[in-house]
Amino acid sequence: MHSGSGALTEGVYYILLSLTAPLHGYGIMQRTEQLSGGRVRLAAGTLYGALNTMAERGWIAALAGDQDSRKKEYVLTPAGREILEGELQRLEELVENGRRILGGTGA
Repeated sequence: MHSGSGALTEGVYYILLSLTAPLHGYGIMQRTEQLSGGRVRLAAGTLYGALNTMAERGWIAALAGDQDSRKKEYVLTPAGREILEGELQRLEELVENGRRILGGTGA
């Protein structure tokens, strides 16, 4: 389902998750940090490099905005949603296997 992309990094996962609604770069940085409980803090260069790669892969799309505005908004595409759902399945399998082997959910 990942089209050969393998596991997503935590940063890419949270960027995609944050783009279920249109956001500009700064909004993506804030949302990613919020969703990850502060674990994932993206520098601008890292974010825009990742956005360019994801756009090239067709996972996200830049919305046509005001020509005068430098704030470009991005949104998840159907292909991006498929990647995100595939990653969620992969993560659920990891958790299920860990719980099964370790014998439960808690200490």
